[in-house]
Amino acid sequence: MDDLLSEFLTETSESLSTLDVELVKLEQNPNDPDILSNIFRLVHTIKGTCGFLGLPRLEAVAHAGENVLGKIRDGELVVTPDAVTLVLESIDTIKYLLSELEQNETEPDGNDADLIARLNHFADTGTIMGGSAAPAAAAPVEEAPAEEVPMTDDERLQAIFDATEVDPDIQEPEPEPEKPAPAAAPP
Repeated sequence: MDDLLSEFLTETSESLSTLDVELVKLEQNPNDPDILSNIFRLVHTIKGTCGFLGLPRLEAVAHAGENVLGKIRDGELVVTPDAVTLVLESIDTIKYLLSELEQNETEPDGNDADLIARLNHFADTGTIMGGSAAPAAAAPVEEAPAEEVPMTDDERLQAIFDATEVDPDIQEPEPEPEKPAPAAAPP
């Protein structure tokens, strides 16, 4: 297996475990911006890395989940059990796709259009398809939908950098003190 793919699978599995815990915390503390920011950042990193590695199915599911989380983070929607359930469904789909990717070293064939449509519908309307409306945080201002801009190489590299775990116990070495310049010889 390619080293980059292996590292991606390891890091993403760890992120998904963290996401499970954080989503439960978010349900219990729906107004905690730190929890929400962490969840959004993890999903955003997964999406970006999938784009860099050329995994369009995983990227599409992560992107749709990120859209819902972004609307909640921006205050356009509030955390509801329906929202959390829908995001958890996207996380479960990502886990399945990762499992298949790990076994076969390629994304499985399939179509996640139904899940993506439900996530996008919720992000756009605050309602579950065929269900009731979730409370809106505030009346959203109508904006033209932003086009998805492909990631640049720098953004892809940043996504990989962001996904790489850094050991917080590693400290930078102390800089050596500057030595005084030698005295000039008298003329």
